[in-house]
Amino acid sequence: MTVAVYPGSFDPLTLGHFDIIKRASFLFDRVVIGILNNSSKKSPLFSKEERVIMLKEAVSGLDNVVVESFDGLVVDFAREQGSHIIIRGLRALADFDIELQMAQSNHIVAPDVDTVFLSTSVEYSYLSSSMVKEYALYGASVKDFVPANVLPKIEEKIQLMKVN
Repeated sequence: MTVAVYPGSFDPLTLGHFDIIKRASFLFDRVVIGILNNSSKKSPLFSKEERVIMLKEAVSGLDNVVVESFDGLVVDFAREQGSHIIIRGLRALADFDIELQMAQSNHIVAPDVDTVFLSTSVEYSYLSSSMVKEYALYGASVKDFVPANVLPKIEEKIQLMKVN
């Protein structure tokens, strides 16, 4: 059985992420989505637990996809999951530079773990979680950017932020 790990903060899950997940589910026997708190990103919109719930709802129709949260190195998480493959999505050339550096350093730390790059489908090549959060914070609709189950959770979170 070929197991692949797709790590990320998924704050929030976008249609671009979901596109990569769905395509990976056709390529690998089992795909483990690993949700982490990204230390380089400031305060997340959703807690790790909220993101796990949203991802589980979104992938409920994909039988070979599971969602887990983790802390620490992605290579350690991959090994814990019985995987030697890390999936990374690429939107543009800027992504490639950063992702290649990560893949190469991961390979030095864990030579038994490789990174597989999947290019984002053209219709989602502009899409990022940061952009979704920015639009939502300023009241723009993000319904065309996120899975249907995620939209009400974003709207609710933004409403709570405005009240507080």
